[in-house]
Amino acid sequence: MKKLSWLFLMCIGVLAACKSNDDFTIEGKFENGDPQAKIYLFALVNNNNIPVDSTVLNDKGEFKFSRSTKAVDFFKVAANQNEYVVIAKNGDRIKLHADLNDQSMAYEISGATEADKLQELNTYKNKYNARMAEIQANFEKQVSANPDKREMIADQLRPELIKVSDDMVNFILKFANENPDALTSFYAMNSLNPSEYEEQFIAYSDKIKSKFNDNQAVTDFLVRMAKLKSVQVGQDAPAFTMNGIDGKPISLADFKGKYVLLDFWASWCMPCRNENPNIVRAYNTYKDKNFTILGISLDKDPKAWEQAIAADKLTWAHASELSDFEGPTVRLYQIEAIPSSFLIDPTGKIIAKNLRGDELAAFLEKTL
Repeated sequence: MKKLSWLFLMCIGVLAACKSNDDFTIEGKFENGDPQAKIYLFALVNNNNIPVDSTVLNDKGEFKFSRSTKAVDFFKVAANQNEYVVIAKNGDRIKLHADLNDQSMAYEISGATEADKLQELNTYKNKYNARMAEIQANFEKQVSANPDKREMIADQLRPELIKVSDDMVNFILKFANENPDALTSFYAMNSLNPSEYEEQFIAYSDKIKSKFNDNQAVTDFLVRMAKLKSVQVGQDAPAFTMNGIDGKPISLADFKGKYVLLDFWASWCMPCRNENPNIVRAYNTYKDKNFTILGISLDKDPKAWEQAIAADKLTWAHASELSDFEGPTVRLYQIEAIPSSFLIDPTGKIIAKNLRGDELAAFLEKTL
C-alpha cells in the first residue's frame, strides 16, 4: 500500500511537470507601482490588443501571469499607460522588470530564448533613442540661444541625425537576418517601413518561410511579401481594368507598345501634389518619344480628383476606383503609401519603381 502511494505521488509529480509545459509564465516587478494596481495581459491580433488576463500588483510591486498559447506569439503587459512587448511560447518562464516612472518605457526581460533576443534588441534601441534625445536636446538648446539661426542649426545637426538613423536601420536589418529562427527578428523588421526596404523585406521573408507556421501575423506577412514579389522590377506588370475619369474603362493592355508610368496619387496627398510639376515636365519632354502616363487616383471624392487634375495641369490619362487604399488595383500593386509609381516598358515589364524628380528625368533620358 505504501509502495502504491509512493508511485501514485510520483505520477502526480510527473503530470504536474508535464502540465507546467502547457503554459508560459510572466513574472514581473514594477518599480513605483501602486499596490493593488491593475496589470493587464494582452494578446496582439491584427495589430489590436485583445485582453486575455489581468491581475494586481502586490505590496512589493510584483505580478504574475500564467497562460497558454497556440504557438510562439506576441503579448503586451500593460500597467497604467505603459505597455511592454513580450514574445512567449508554452514552457517559457519569463522575467520582466521596469520602472513605471520611466517615460521611455525601457524594460528588462529574460528567462527564455525569445526574451533574451528581445532584450538584445531593446538594449540597442534604448541606446538609439537616447542618442536621438541628445541630438534633439542639443538642437533645442542651440535654437533657444540663437532663435534666428534655427534652419542653419538644423542643417548642421542633420548629418548626425541621419547617421544615427542609418545605424539603427543597419542594426535592425543585421539583427533580423542573423536571427531568422527568433520571432523577435520579425518584430524588429516590422519597425521599418516596408515601402522603403522592399528588397530587404522580401529577402527576409524567404528566410523565415515555414518557421512560424502557426503565427497568424507571420503568415499574413508572407502572403503580402509573395504579392509584393509580383510587382518588383523585372516582373510583368499585373493586368487591370478600371474606369477612367470619363467613366469609360481603361485597361493597362491599352498601353502596350509604349513606355508608361503608372502614377498612384491623390488630391489630398501633398507629397504627390508637390511631385506633380516634375511629372508634368517629364511628360511634356517625352510624350512624343513613345512615353505616356496613366494616373491612378486613390481619391474617394470625384470632384476633388477632377479639380486637382485641372489645377496641376495633368494632361494625360486618368483612372480611379475611388476607394482609397482598398481599391482592387491598389491592393494588386501593394500600394501602402503614395506617391508610388511603376515605369513599364513596351513589353509590359516593370523596369523601375518610385522614380521622382531628377531620378525620373535621368532614367527617362537614358532609356528613351
